[in-house]
Amino acid sequence: MLPVTNKVVVITGGSEGIGKALVELYLMNGAKVATCGRNFDKLNQLQKIHAGRPLMIYAADVSNEQDCENFINATIKLYGTIDILINNAGVSMRALVQDVHLDAIRKVMDINFWGTVYCTKFCLNHIIKNKGTIVGVSSIAGYRGLPGRSGYSASKFAVNGWLEALRTELLDTGVNVMWVCPGFTTSNIRNAALNKEGRSFGETPMDESKMMSAEECAIHIAQAIENRKRTIVLTFQGKQTVFFNRFFPALADKLVRKFFFKGGVLIK
Repeated sequence: MLPVTNKVVVITGGSEGIGKALVELYLMNGAKVATCGRNFDKLNQLQKIHAGRPLMIYAADVSNEQDCENFINATIKLYGTIDILINNAGVSMRALVQDVHLDAIRKVMDINFWGTVYCTKFCLNHIIKNKGTIVGVSSIAGYRGLPGRSGYSASKFAVNGWLEALRTELLDTGVNVMWVCPGFTTSNIRNAALNKEGRSFGETPMDESKMMSAEECAIHIAQAIENRKRTIVLTFQGKQTVFFNRFFPALADKLVRKFFFKGGVLIK
């Protein structure tokens, strides 16, 4: 059990994947949860499943500043405060830099980076008051640039750097700022990944059955929040990638390229 009874937890991108698993985990442990997503039907279904529990749903696109402000304001109006913010909403991409349309990279940056900035900014005063926690669900791509995922990598590097700067600013406030790098985890992010034109692929190139489940990932994140960790890297492959990239970067280049290219062709 997590000691979060009556704590107010905000989770962006809660309609599926890791976000949905986090919503359900915190609800089952007695927290008051607010979540947003672009697909209202999925959010509505989630609310029906958890009828009778304190779950606020809100249709919002985190790349839109006004949507984020409205979502956070609605949460504060309903619950009165915010204790934990988990910036989970995100989108990936799969395209070579030579081929990708610049608008696709902008879209990834707007959702992954600016969505984190907007939501954090609008609830920051309440979290400071409560000595709460701010979390960014980042990626191994925030430590190591991945071929075919240039915009995604850039957005996650930006998230990590921004949160690290914020963490340093807030050291004397009692607020904990943490970023999480799940590694390959079962979710919809690869199905929803953008192609070179900025449209969703609708399919994944990976074997999702061999990955860490979203539910297991959510437990790791919640425990790290409780223990006020600085950052966590999940999965053996994720930890291995970060290690090799730090100490053997040239070897990491070759290993990462071998993983993402088959016969000289990018795995999409």
